[in-house]
Amino acid sequence: MSDIDYKKEIEAIKARNKRVETDKAWETSWTRRICIMVLTYVVVVLYSMTIAQISNVWLSSLVPVMGFTLSTLSLGLIRKLWEKKR
Repeated sequence: MSDIDYKKEIEAIKARNKRVETDKAWETSWTRRICIMVLTYVVVVLYSMTIAQISNVWLSSLVPVMGFTLSTLSLGLIRKLWEKKR
């Protein structure tokens, strides 16, 4: 392999690493979590108003949103425990 090939390969690896880091940052970001929370809330409110006909739609629709939020927060702790045992 020539120096040019090595340089191209190194640049390709650096570009891939940058994409992976950006993907990881997005997956763990609060921006992503908040967007999912808002979208989940809207969907559950619409569902509750049209199909389920729940009496207190605004309050009861918070339940799945809070469940999602708590699950994302607890997964970090569970992952750390898993990594220790691994």
